[in-house]
Amino acid sequence: MPEGPEIRRAADRLAKAIAGEIAEEVFFAFDHLRDYADELSGRRVEAVDNRGKALLTRFDVGLTVYTHNQLYGRWYVTARGTTPRTRRSLRFAVHTAEKSAWLYSASEIAVLESDDLRAHPYLAKLGPDVSAGALDPSVVRERLRDDRFDGRQLAALYLDQGFLAGLGNYLRAEILFHARVHPRERPKALEAKEIRKLADSTVEICRRAYAQRGVTLPARTAARLRQGGARRSEKRFYVYGRAGKPCRRCDAPIRREDIGGRHVYFCPSCQALKG
Repeated sequence: MPEGPEIRRAADRLAKAIAGEIAEEVFFAFDHLRDYADELSGRRVEAVDNRGKALLTRFDVGLTVYTHNQLYGRWYVTARGTTPRTRRSLRFAVHTAEKSAWLYSASEIAVLESDDLRAHPYLAKLGPDVSAGALDPSVVRERLRDDRFDGRQLAALYLDQGFLAGLGNYLRAEILFHARVHPRERPKALEAKEIRKLADSTVEICRRAYAQRGVTLPARTAARLRQGGARRSEKRFYVYGRAGKPCRRCDAPIRREDIGGRHVYFCPSCQALKG
């Protein structure tokens, strides 16, 4: 599933193509949404942005199209009159005079009153958004010390959208490695300096993922690996997807464990569990 930085980049791309433009034609594949196609056609797209992993296409008539890609959804942008080459099923499209934005394969789409967005079941539960890595680390520190969160294992907490919106499996692994904390650790067991490091790492890794198209390694490291002919997975991440391969810090083999039904990647040496 695309994580917050990928959805934010999609929102940026769509905004560049259609925000501020008149939607000459709007298409919905689902029967219960088709009446909105006529209502939104001819209206101006005010903005395209995201909240966590949801994307919001806002129209000047006071309506917003909420979409969530889930596992298979994918956005395309083309010149008007050009159809994407894909076998996916079209779910939603906005056509302006010059550009078209197409959403394929997504199943979670709704049209909402813009003033009522916060009442949506998904949006209402979201914590602060990390999608572009612009969140202040102090906000992350406060949440790590919050009674609602400080007793939970980090492996579970860092997938909870109510803790921080936009996090997912690869970001979780990369953040915890960068901060040198074990996935089974709990915030309340961490010292103040460890909380600061974890908060800083959370923002830093999300910022890199947004700026570098999903790459969490430092730019120079990624460039060196590319020049050396490394495969895609080897030039993107510290630990995610690298089970059995040497840690980039200490050469210990990266471990993969199932925690809460999800694979977690970590270095057992750099991220030793306390006690």
